[in-house]
Amino acid sequence: MVENMSVPLILASKSKPRRDLLFHAGICPTIRVSHVDEPAAVAQTAAEAGVSVEDFPISSQVMVLAQAKANAVYQAYKDVADVARQARGNEVTGFPLQAADDDARADFDSTQTRDFSGVSFPMRSEPIQNSAAERNGLTDAKVGPLILGCDSMFLFDGQAYGKPHTPQVARERLERMSGATGELFTGHCMIDFASGKVETGVSRAVIHFAEFSEKMIDRYIATGEPLEVAGSFTLDGFGGAYIDSIEGDPSGIIGLSLPLARQLTEKLGVDWTDLWNVARDDRFPQPLSSVKALPPKENIHQPGDGWVDCACGRKHWGTNGAAGVLLARRDPQTGKVTDVVMQHRAVWSAEGGTWGIPGGAIADGESPIEGALRESYEEANITPADIEVVGSYCEDHGPWSYTTVFAFEKPGHEVHPRANDDESVEIEWVPIDEVPNLKLLTALRADWPTFRKELTLL
Repeated sequence: MVENMSVPLILASKSKPRRDLLFHAGICPTIRVSHVDEPAAVAQTAAEAGVSVEDFPISSQVMVLAQAKANAVYQAYKDVADVARQARGNEVTGFPLQAADDDARADFDSTQTRDFSGVSFPMRSEPIQNSAAERNGLTDAKVGPLILGCDSMFLFDGQAYGKPHTPQVARERLERMSGATGELFTGHCMIDFASGKVETGVSRAVIHFAEFSEKMIDRYIATGEPLEVAGSFTLDGFGGAYIDSIEGDPSGIIGLSLPLARQLTEKLGVDWTDLWNVARDDRFPQPLSSVKALPPKENIHQPGDGWVDCACGRKHWGTNGAAGVLLARRDPQTGKVTDVVMQHRAVWSAEGGTWGIPGGAIADGESPIEGALRESYEEANITPADIEVVGSYCEDHGPWSYTTVFAFEKPGHEVHPRANDDESVEIEWVPIDEVPNLKLLTALRADWPTFRKELTLL
């Protein structure tokens, strides 16, 4: 990693080409999908402008969508920061590696387990806000993270083309595009989270296509590539060889104009090189040999991902540490804790197939509470605005730590958990009495008696 670079970039898109474009330019972004209803956003803005969607300029459409995506992610991060800022209770920190009797530590075959049950070690308790003040995070950042939203559309014969989605639509378009010329517009919206400042812009490129044979169209559609890209083609894939020439920014055709993104970054007062966080010889982290399967190919490396060789002799996930949310529900009448949200972990994950709490690696620029809130939404649909943080427990190993954030639903709010990504087999509210009956992640199994007691006291 490049040292002393401290401004994270959040990409409001799950587009792998956009992410890869940034990665190869030295920036590994955090991915946060916006979940914007794109047709509704364009229709609403066109109606406000007094025009039909068909008459709404394509340059305006991509700008509307880029802003909608960036703003949605900006609001999501504001929700995370607000909940973290309002956290109450204490953070208890345990230092198991400072145990007086090293021989009391259990010896495990797996390098990924953590079980210090039966071991006495130093503990510290302090108000959770005192602990949060010692760590850099969203709530006290002077600049960044920067949030980038993008959207692309292809203009051909006066008609705007988004993603075709089906082979039939892709075929009709490709047949018309053969040997012709079109324009690709990409809207960009960059927001500085710390200041709320916004910069926008649109890139444009003219594309001259080669003649497409029927064989080429058949085989191109069979690859699946043209179905989910604006205009039914892309420069950085199978279709690249059939683009004869380009007038304008080539990277904009892939979905993100690097020159324009740099200009917007500089307008926000941030040097582009301050976003660099990838060394030329960086490689994606590999799973440990003990995992049962490889992660899905759609999974991508994000800032904070990676294994840490810990002083305890094991490897732990998260170069900035890791964190998760233990969300509980109270009976509205008695106040008694009745259920907790549990995650059935995907088989390809560490200790795959076990049950734990939703969480993961803390990203660059996040505090442990903020990382736990982000991860629990991404994995389990635990919406930060619906919960309140009431305490935490940090298992501190020195070079690495795991923070369990205790939370309850806010009065009058309900969390509807579900598996938001492929890291979970299922996400469920589990009756608190049934948790010990599950096949638990080793660390949670060891800590559960203490955690359950803590929940009843909060």
